Parts: sequence; C-alpha cells; structure tokens
Amino acid sequence: MFSFRVVATSGRARAGVLTTPHGEIETPVFMPVGTAGAVKAVTRRDLLDLDARIVLANTYHLMLRPGDALVRDLGGLHGFTGWDRPFLTDSGGYQVFSLAGLRRLDEDGVTFQSHLDGSSHRLTPERSIEVQMNLGADVVMAFDECPPSTAPREAVLAATERTTRWARRSREAHTRTDQWLFGIVQGGVLPDLRERSAADLVALDFPGYAVGGLAVGEEKSTREGVLEHVEPLLPSGKPRYLMGVGTPEDILESVARGIDMFDCVLPTRNGRNGQLFTRTGRLSIRNARYRDDPRPPDPECRCPTCRTASRAYLRHLHMAGEITGATLLTIHNLAHYLDTLRRMRQSILSGRFEEFRTEMRRSLAASAAEGEGS
Repeated sequence: MFSFRVVATSGRARAGVLTTPHGEIETPVFMPVGTAGAVKAVTRRDLLDLDARIVLANTYHLMLRPGDALVRDLGGLHGFTGWDRPFLTDSGGYQVFSLAGLRRLDEDGVTFQSHLDGSSHRLTPERSIEVQMNLGADVVMAFDECPPSTAPREAVLAATERTTRWARRSREAHTRTDQWLFGIVQGGVLPDLRERSAADLVALDFPGYAVGGLAVGEEKSTREGVLEHVEPLLPSGKPRYLMGVGTPEDILESVARGIDMFDCVLPTRNGRNGQLFTRTGRLSIRNARYRDDPRPPDPECRCPTCRTASRAYLRHLHMAGEITGATLLTIHNLAHYLDTLRRMRQSILSGRFEEFRTEMRRSLAASAAEGEGS
C-alpha cells in the first residue's frame, strides 16, 4: 500500500512519488492545513479543483472536538469529511510548544487544559497514536516535544532525549498497517543535538522522517543551516517532511536542501487577513491603491480567483467583511503555493532547479526592493 521513490534530483533538490492507500503524492508537495478536518474558508470541491494531493489535520484539536472515537465510528477522517485523497495528522506535539501556558509536561506525557472549556486532557505517546489510528490518516506522526527557539541547551537536550523515548513508545503503540508513522528529528538549532536525534530516530527505522522544532522564532539563516546539517543524516530513500514552514521563499530554500513535504497556515491565514502571495511578492488587498484596480491579483495565475475577480472587487469584499472575500483570497493563495511546488518539481525533473531558484529569488527580491508586489 505504501512506497516512496525519488525519480529525479537536481543538486540536493528531489522529485519523488509517495504512494499511499488513498492515492499518489508527487513531491515536493505542499499540504494545506485542515486543523479540525477542514481547510478554512474553502470546500472539498475547491481543494479538488486546485488538485491538492494531501491535507493535514491535527490530533489534539480533533481529540477535543468532535472526538476521535466519533470520527472512527463514522469512517475515519476520509469517511467523516468526504475527502478521499491522503491525510496526514500531526501528533499534538506542536501543541506542547504552542499551548505551553495551558499544559503540564512530565516524562510520561502532557496534561492539557482545554482552550475550549478548561477541561483536562492527557496526551501520551500511546494516546496520541491511539487517536491517530482512530482518525485513520495515511501518514501519522510520533509524539514529540518541540522546545522554543529561546530554550537553553539543557532544556533542548532534555526535549531531544525525551522525543527519542517518546518516538520509541509511539513506534511500539502503532499497529495499523495501512498507515505510515514518521519520526520527528528535534534538537533545536544545536548541530550536535540534531545529529544525536537523527541517529537515534534512524536507528528506529521509521518509513519517513520529519524535521521539527523549526519556524519557532529562529532566524531564517539559522533554520537553513540546520537543514543543511540534518539532510545528509537522513536516509535518502525515505520521505523528508519539514513541519510548519513557511513562505514560498522558505519552501524554495528547503527544497534546495532536500526536503520533500511541507505544511503551513500562512496561505489560508494570510488570505483571510487580506494578504495575497503572487509571483512578484506579497500584496495587501486592504491597500487603498487597489480600490479601483481592475487587474486580477496575479496576471500570471490561472486560479479561479484570478480568472474572475479584480483587485478592486476583492478589496471591496474584504473591507466589507464578506465571507466570499475570504474564500476567494484563500483559493488564490493555496493555488499559488500548490502551483509553485509543481513548478519546482518540474524544474527538478528537467534538471533546471537552480535556474528556477535563481529566477524566483530574483523576482521576489526585485519586488521587495520596490515595496509591494505589482
């Protein structure tokens, strides 16, 4: 049911195919974030029209609402949502970082105070895996501890070692053969701890590996340095997933460093807040200069939004608080991300990734120098 193969390389950039029980995924790939089982502001039909190949959902949030047992009883995420392409679920490990003020961590696991109603909930490696098996995603993640970028070395070391112990427990608890369980490499921005984490996780022989603990406040150059260091430590024949990153520029630089899979809330969150990603940079639709602008958001884009809506109309919808505005802006941003990854893949297949990278960087740099995307 599962396989992964690299079909082409261009430098360290890779084009691959990940086969799952719910279809093939061409990599490098961007996964729209559907935290609670739905990508905000868009429908299943929109995602299919954009040819999204895989959607990410979240263990912690679905455990709280509507409950993983209910999702299981209604056919898992695929039956519950009607999305018949692959799902990936995060383990809840990111919430150990993002909800630090609402949780208590110990060696066995984490006790959360629900952000919804204050009730207490326990996540351990075993419980995280149980929830993910109930949800039935194609790719699931080991439970990990993600330390903040400002954590001292002692705290990062403790989190790294605990992540390895939790990865082993996650591996032992996982029994579904129709899911692939990925390990997560931690270690902050410290090269020796990244080496230790990668070695420990590779020894556990996961079918894929994620790089976690980045995009949590570190500098862009620091993140890229971590990826440079970690990439050679991971098996070349297994998929590599960079969690929670990032802008199109961030993804470009990560693909250049051998990463295959990405997720981030930026295209959906920024769309709802009136910011569009285009080939010539970012565009804030709230800007008064677009009040009577008849052009599409991105003249080079063929998404449904750019084919039918002007900047003036999108600005009107956004300023009026119309739900349709959030939908149209989100559709464009997702289309931009997905198309950018497809173009990256094609450049790898043709052996021209460095030329693509140079041109994309040049275009974005020119846009930044001028201010906002034209």
